[in-house]
Amino acid sequence: MKLCETDSGKYTSVLQLPGSVLIVPQATLGGKPKGKGMQYHGNIGKDEGLKLYDSFVSHCQNELSAYTSAVRHRKTCKTNEGAECLSQPSSETSNGANKRIPKRAGHLSSPSRDDHVPVYTLVLVLVLSVCTRFYKITEPPHVCWDETHFGKMGSYYINRTFFFDVHPPLGKMLIGLAGYLTGYDGTFPFIKPGDKYEHHNYWGMRAFCAALGSCLPPFAFLIVLELSHSTPAALIAASLLIFDTGCITLSQYILLDPILMFFIMGSVLCMVRFNTQRLRPFSFSWWFWLLLTGVCLSGSLGVKFVGLFVILLVGINTAFDLWRLLGDLSLSLLDFGKHLLARVFGLIMLPLFLYTTIFAVHFIVLNRSGPGDGFFSSAFQSRLIGNNLHNASMPEYLAYGSVITVKNLRIAGGYLHSHWHLYPEGVGAHQQQVTAYLHKDYNNLWLVKRPDNSDESITPIPSPLTKKHLQVTGYGINGSGDVNDLWQVEVCGGKKGDPVKVLRSKVRFLHRSTSCVLCSSGKTLPKWGWEQVEVTCSPYVKETPNTQWNIEDHINPKLPNISLSVLKPTFLEVLWESHIVMIRGNSGLKPKDNEMNSKPWHWPINYQGLRFSGVNETEYRVYLLGNPVIWWLNLLSLALFVLMLTVASLAKQRGVKMEGMRKVHCHTLMEGGGMLLLGWLLHYLPFYIMGRILYYHHYFPAMLFSSMLTGTTNLHLLFSSSISHHLMRGGQFILLLGFIYSFYLFHPLSYGMRGPLAQDPASSMAGLRWMESWEF
Repeated sequence: MKLCETDSGKYTSVLQLPGSVLIVPQATLGGKPKGKGMQYHGNIGKDEGLKLYDSFVSHCQNELSAYTSAVRHRKTCKTNEGAECLSQPSSETSNGANKRIPKRAGHLSSPSRDDHVPVYTLVLVLVLSVCTRFYKITEPPHVCWDETHFGKMGSYYINRTFFFDVHPPLGKMLIGLAGYLTGYDGTFPFIKPGDKYEHHNYWGMRAFCAALGSCLPPFAFLIVLELSHSTPAALIAASLLIFDTGCITLSQYILLDPILMFFIMGSVLCMVRFNTQRLRPFSFSWWFWLLLTGVCLSGSLGVKFVGLFVILLVGINTAFDLWRLLGDLSLSLLDFGKHLLARVFGLIMLPLFLYTTIFAVHFIVLNRSGPGDGFFSSAFQSRLIGNNLHNASMPEYLAYGSVITVKNLRIAGGYLHSHWHLYPEGVGAHQQQVTAYLHKDYNNLWLVKRPDNSDESITPIPSPLTKKHLQVTGYGINGSGDVNDLWQVEVCGGKKGDPVKVLRSKVRFLHRSTSCVLCSSGKTLPKWGWEQVEVTCSPYVKETPNTQWNIEDHINPKLPNISLSVLKPTFLEVLWESHIVMIRGNSGLKPKDNEMNSKPWHWPINYQGLRFSGVNETEYRVYLLGNPVIWWLNLLSLALFVLMLTVASLAKQRGVKMEGMRKVHCHTLMEGGGMLLLGWLLHYLPFYIMGRILYYHHYFPAMLFSSMLTGTTNLHLLFSSSISHHLMRGGQFILLLGFIYSFYLFHPLSYGMRGPLAQDPASSMAGLRWMESWEF
């Protein structure tokens, strides 16, 4: 044992026991404050220590007897510096006094938490969550919204067919695995929304997503319970998710969103559970929650890149935790180094390893050529079975008379392509379009010809989108054109006269008359250009991937062939290229003509939903829209939380003393609620600076944090006031009734509607169209 002192007013001396810290009243010890911070005072004997311990217990019981009705079998003794000593009854000591199990300073217990109540409540939360998610899980029996994408991608995994998507592969891999394990054979085409599933076994993929979506309310319950130690607050947070029609709808279909939100909430839960293990560093439970946090982080990023937001949240929490440890003078620098290395391993190295493993499995499974080939380099395609480059042989050197395809070296730059469609009137020369196309196509084939002598003059014309570049068109009849047709092939980094090697040589095409170089600008043409990539002639002759090309297919029966198997890339090269393609694909997602583009400010106010199925009164309609009572309560709670946080911060700064449970709730408000507010901000604000198309469902990860914050905020409102216990319970009961009744009113949005639209006064939903922008 050792005795320490701190200048914290009434309770100044600290007795340290193995694995715990107890705050001991100065009056018991007769000591005096020794200055700022906690200072070593001396060693005491075992007998004296036990007497001191019993004296401490007795003092805490007398000092806090006024709070017994509120704390319900838990005692709280405190210091002015905010340290809390919270204890729970257990076995008795030899002198008959209740032995207390002290908790770490700053770890708060609730007035209402009973050891058995949370278990029963958690079971109830889980049952309600499963029931609301699995009800009518097979309805409607046709493709809804983005099931056409992610269901199809699940089929690709079952068939081992390579495809391209802007998101990492974990979510689609799990969907495909769920379908395979439940009897789906991967033959349904998923062509468009509304297509009937008929005899195909689709329910397993929906059930898998519903199962993960069913975990969100229990996760919210456990997170809020850990942060506030209040069962009512945790129940409110869970109820917000149980009875939210938006969360139910997203969980019932073959989508990435329930999988993503499962890993996000799992990451947060593991993080807060790890925080509770601070007094037992390097124990089994400490390592378990640390490593499980890393696993969930890799899962979040492995489903969608927005998983970076929860990684940032955990990173900020870890940085503050390490900063706290660095300021603990009782911890040696060697021990601090161990803490740092453990977090580096658990939260950086392990997630990175698992993340790369996901891609390794992805590349092993998808080993057959498919619709995604054209997005990747020629070397990448050579590893795909069925691709014309896989184990292929072709002439090694380019020659006149060869028929070739030319691929731009910019990632997702596309193949040089020309079709019979003309540039429209007013867009440069009214001649045949030349573009870059991301897919293999007969119109990608080009013939290498000897030049014809010609002395005609030319007039350059600006390109359609990149005005400082020149327009490139197709011209002539049966291969006969004019001087504008002449291009000089140069090997990048080579000398004049060097031969052009298939796949391996980087070449550029120099226009003989204007000295500009053929370029894939990366810009997407409008509808008249079939949304293909613009091809220009750049006056800037500096070598860049946009102006560099390689010869991919090469047909010339007059030349000998060589094997291309030596060109297969390494795993790291494939991993790097796939990420570049995904990032560029994400940034290239722009709204199409007449396509609904949601705005971030719409989301918190529930301004506009999203049609999942059906558009007219004869169809089975599902409409993604959050329960307005819940969403508007979340919005109000956000404003109240910011107000209360401001008031509490000002009070603390001014030295206002808060006694008893007010201090406990203030701590919960500032630390637990502050973390949830930060989570909401990190998952919401970045969308304001994104250039890609946005949809309403992008807000749902942020909505999870706002719902948990609502539970914490209402805890402070209901339990820090002077109203009676029965009125507190009454307020909680009214809230729950409001959630249930609003769910009863709006549940057809999730479980399907038929009949007149809400705009029709005869519709059963007419009275529920509270905003003109709602289109159900």
